[in-house]
Amino acid sequence: MRAVSTSRQTTAKEAEKKFGVPGFDNHFDLINHPGVDLVVVTVKVPYHHEIISAALDAGKMVFSEWPLANGLEEAEELAKRSEASGIRTIVGLQARYSPVIRYARDLISEGYIGDVLGTTLVGSGMGWTVVTDRLNSYMYDKGNGVTLLTAPIMHTLDGLQYLLGDFSTVSAEMVSNQTETLVADTNTIIPFTSPNHVSIMGTLTNGTAVSVFYRGGQSRGENMRWEINGTKGDLVITASSGHTQLAALKLQGGRNQDSRVEDLIIPASYFSNHLPGGMSGNTARIYEQFAKDLREGTYSTPDFTHALRQHKLLSVIETASLTGMRQHLS
Repeated sequence: MRAVSTSRQTTAKEAEKKFGVPGFDNHFDLINHPGVDLVVVTVKVPYHHEIISAALDAGKMVFSEWPLANGLEEAEELAKRSEASGIRTIVGLQARYSPVIRYARDLISEGYIGDVLGTTLVGSGMGWTVVTDRLNSYMYDKGNGVTLLTAPIMHTLDGLQYLLGDFSTVSAEMVSNQTETLVADTNTIIPFTSPNHVSIMGTLTNGTAVSVFYRGGQSRGENMRWEINGTKGDLVITASSGHTQLAALKLQGGRNQDSRVEDLIIPASYFSNHLPGGMSGNTARIYEQFAKDLREGTYSTPDFTHALRQHKLLSVIETASLTGMRQHLS
């Protein structure tokens, strides 16, 4: 870490003291700092476009958390600018870096469950329910770009496509059946315009059937269950949260004459001993892969071009829900 920027002088000084690097109260000073090679954007989505644009203008590499932008139009512009400049970029779609996801992908490619026929996934968004706090209250306004669909679902769908392939057709239903929520720490009521239930059905390019359902809040039952069913067996991924990119995933499998799934142990080779575990592990593996790409001249880390493809899928899902018609992806 070479520098930190916040929105206020007081927090900038606190960060400076804590991390032992310069602390700025604006992003321009951080971007223009000669020691900064990579600008990491982890602010609220409505501010992504401004900060990323400034970083690209300065010729700095950019790591943006997902969503890349607040809507498809902004994402298209940022992807176009990064491609034209040749500047390296990263988007934080880190579910694909989970050891469980990577091991499951290898098992599937090795034929563990035979030909994949279908996959079903039910998850909880944890937020987007009747009570929130001031810090997270902005997510209840769909205009801010962080919704049940754009955040946990799209993180999960990126992992799903990494495992099984891209979507070919999509049908969807987004339901908003709550109109307000309580901000507990301020005891205020705010409008709730974001969907709190989302259903997505479709097929992948290889013919795999897909069914995904997410609800706001959390269940007293399972908060994430993902089954992948094949001609010879089944894989099941479960977690205590529907945020696949952050949750501690558990993998089970069964095939051939097995009557049920059993726990599968993830080989040690899927972990890096020098990287942190827990919620930050998948993001650490993105940095590790990006460093390898820079050393070897490869381009395997998800970048803004990849983020744009996911923003396009997001737009297609919204269109399917709005029109009530199945959408075909080119």
